[in-house]
Amino acid sequence: MSLSTPSSSALQEENAIVESELSTKKAAEQLAEFIHRHPRLTVLTGAGVSTDSGIPDYRDRDGQWKRKPPVDHRDFMASAATRQRYWGRALIGWPVIRNSAPNPAHFYLAELERRGHIHLLITQNVDRLHQRAGSEKVIDLHGRADEIRCLRCDYRAMRQAVHDRSYDLNPAFRHYTAETAPDGDADLEVDFSGFEVVDCPDCRGILKPDVVFFGDNVPKARVEQSLEAVRESDALLVVGSSLMVYSGFRFCRYAKEWSKPLASLNLGRTRADDLLDLKLNARIGETLAGALKQL
Repeated sequence: MSLSTPSSSALQEENAIVESELSTKKAAEQLAEFIHRHPRLTVLTGAGVSTDSGIPDYRDRDGQWKRKPPVDHRDFMASAATRQRYWGRALIGWPVIRNSAPNPAHFYLAELERRGHIHLLITQNVDRLHQRAGSEKVIDLHGRADEIRCLRCDYRAMRQAVHDRSYDLNPAFRHYTAETAPDGDADLEVDFSGFEVVDCPDCRGILKPDVVFFGDNVPKARVEQSLEAVRESDALLVVGSSLMVYSGFRFCRYAKEWSKPLASLNLGRTRADDLLDLKLNARIGETLAGALKQL
């Protein structure tokens, strides 16, 4: 009886899997060692933490845009047509965030906090998945997508209520489908000129998700609280962020200025590569899992 010999392509695939597993194992060992040496961390997370929850991210592994940038704050405020387009597309895109669930990476980070290793978790994500996974020491740097507020009178409500009202006013939009995009957007291209936007029920002002759009500023109090955490921590660990946006990158610059060790766990290039003391180009969930086993 003769035994078949694996093909060259099969062997290459097997070797790639073994190399990947070894790479993840090594990354987990390095991360565990980093945490052992710096047990009180500030953690900064980005879109890469939530992609396994089905939420699209913005950039590729080189840090370049995968698609057009999201809506700009100045355009949203100045243009009724931009607001029609935003809310019309959000009827398709928002349910992806609303229905998403935490993935293992969120739970591993919550476990790190439970074990006392996370002084503060600063997230650039607006999906609230860290909180749903059990993290309690969290700053939503860019706000939260599940709430809306009036930019005139500060009326607040849950976002789903606005979408329910939008469907009532624009029933034809119930039938559209499109590919979803980051931050509750969707690649829907139709005539939005007749879309009726929901205004504030109290003052008729502009309603906006309670998130920081591109071109807007992160509230000063959030930045100051986050910087204080970096100053008080043993080190800064960045997870799942390319750091191409300054609102996140600034914490790396301050960490370096304050002589805080800086590590990154992210697939691909980051804006802070030249500042890093430890760069782990590895899968997030598997690496966190392996590191936890060694702590």
